[in-house]
Amino acid sequence: MAKVHIATSVNGEAVEFLCNPSDTLLDVLRNELQLTGTKEGCSSGDCGACSITLDERLVCSCLVLAAEAEGSEIGTIEGVADKEQLHIIQQKFLEHAALQCGICTPGLVVSTQAMLKEMPNPTEQQARLFLAGNLCRCTGYDKIIRAVMDAAETMRASDNANKNASVSTSDRGGL
Repeated sequence: MAKVHIATSVNGEAVEFLCNPSDTLLDVLRNELQLTGTKEGCSSGDCGACSITLDERLVCSCLVLAAEAEGSEIGTIEGVADKEQLHIIQQKFLEHAALQCGICTPGLVVSTQAMLKEMPNPTEQQARLFLAGNLCRCTGYDKIIRAVMDAAETMRASDNANKNASVSTSDRGGL
């Protein structure tokens, strides 16, 4: 079978790879690009462990053919942190002990990030509904939801502080 050449972007970096037409994006991320943070749970799109963003849309990478990523922007768990600084969502998962074995955690973090971009002030019910496609076999979901709600609150406070600092700086420029 002839391989397909794909040019795409992963976590902001231009990437090219060859893949079989039947390869999933999950397979390519893990095996070709060595981005093993995205996990394989069910291979049928039921568990959310392989959640990534494709052009800022949350998808299960086990259900996307790698060839479909041509020209797209892929976001994985490896792109969530800022180099060595954990993202607020990752920090809150640690603080709330919202993980055990770790298979579901990358998908939950990526899904939470996608949710908070779309809905920065979710209710607990909205967060539970949005994350319903991410299954965890080890923990109860209470710690996960507490971490998500705490991350949302912290991110809103940080955004408000940045906006206030920006307004105050622009006010001084007019004096």
